[in-house]
Amino acid sequence: MNITEVRVRLVKKEDTKLKAVASITIDECFVVHDIKVIQGTEGLFISMPSRKTPDGEFKDIVHPINTETREKISAKVLEAYEKAEKEEPQA
Repeated sequence: MNITEVRVRLVKKEDTKLKAVASITIDECFVVHDIKVIQGTEGLFISMPSRKTPDGEFKDIVHPINTETREKISAKVLEAYEKAEKEEPQA
């Protein structure tokens, strides 16, 4: 599996843990939208697209099925986020 493109949209709100929303393209033929970049207590992490169930719980609707793939996606998305942050003009 090759992640052939990562697009990041930075979130401008100051008082939120959500820092960006990303989309990835896999092997130039499959896209996953709405991957969230979140600031946690121990640093940045990604959250895969999810849907709220009737009982209020959130369930991923797209997710990797092994640790290696999750780590690869996370590394690519966070790398693209950090690049976008550096390129963002400062106010």
